[in-house]
Amino acid sequence: MTVTVIESLDQFRSVINSGKPVVIDFWATWCGPCKAISPIFEKFSEAGEFSGIEFYKVDTDLNDGEIAQEVGIRAMPTFMYFKDGNKIDELVGARPQELEKLVRTALV
Repeated sequence: MTVTVIESLDQFRSVINSGKPVVIDFWATWCGPCKAISPIFEKFSEAGEFSGIEFYKVDTDLNDGEIAQEVGIRAMPTFMYFKDGNKIDELVGARPQELEKLVRTALV
């Protein structure tokens, strides 16, 4: 699986309510730490052990920040794990080991 870009609030709501475990990277083009951790996030999305998880990215500056406002993003990067429309876990910052823990949480 690869990382899919979410481009609208409606698409975001549909994704998080799909019933599947979803991990979303909230990032911005101007954010250096976002660029640094992006390849790691993509590596997780391609790992066979995480094939049951869907991976997405949201550019927090697109669509007037609607999606970022919906979930209360205050810093980037922020990673969130959703299941059945509910936010289960969140990580703020470009911390690879903690990101792996968050992704592993979505396997349960």
